[in-house]
Order: sequence, then structure tokens, then C-alpha cells
Amino acid sequence: MTSRIVQLRPGAAKDPAASLPRDASLEQRIIASLRSVYDPELPVNIYDLGLIYDIRIIGENRVEIDMTLTAPCCPVAGSLPGQVERTVRTHVPLEDVRVNLVWDPPWSQERISDEARLELNIL
Repeated sequence: MTSRIVQLRPGAAKDPAASLPRDASLEQRIIASLRSVYDPELPVNIYDLGLIYDIRIIGENRVEIDMTLTAPCCPVAGSLPGQVERTVRTHVPLEDVRVNLVWDPPWSQERISDEARLELNIL
């Protein structure tokens, strides 16, 4: 396992929302930020891996994100939600970002995006 929790893909912009059009929605900017966070054991970002269950935008400056992990005993359970919160705060100007770790429903491979399936060679 790598010692870093959040990894930017080689060659990725430091601000993933910067590559979005100026009129990109707040949700699009948050998703772009989430796509810069990678699972420490897989070469796939947490959004395409299906670890993000819900993004609730409250007003114009607050967001709550429900996320899970691939397993309850995951070694980054105590640190990854905080890393996700810091990454979103860094890339998207918000007053409040809250990340909730949830376990229901349990994560399964069915949540993985088609693009991530190709990258992981899961058919």
C-alpha cells in the first residue's frame, strides 16, 4: 500500500476544476475535485470507483458528501474522509464541506463506472 492517501494522476492539473468551462456547475466542480482523489490501493479515483454515494449542495456555499470504502476494515477509514474534505475545500470555494462515512448500502463492484472497469480490466 502506498503511504499517500490522495494522489493526483501523473500529468493531472493541480486544480481539476480549472479545466472545466467557466459556467460549470458547483456540482461539476465538486465531482472534478473528487476525481483527483485516488484509492491508495487501486489506480482509480474514488468517484469512478463508486465510493461517493451522495453529494448534497446546501445553498451556495455548503456541501455534504456521503462516501463509503471498499471494506469496513479498510486501513484508510480514519483518514480518507478527511483527505476528501480537504481536497474539495482546496479546489472548490465553499464555506463548509462535510464528508460522512457511510456503510449502507455496502460497496460492491457494480458501483464502478464503465471507464474504471476498463482501467481495472473488469469486464
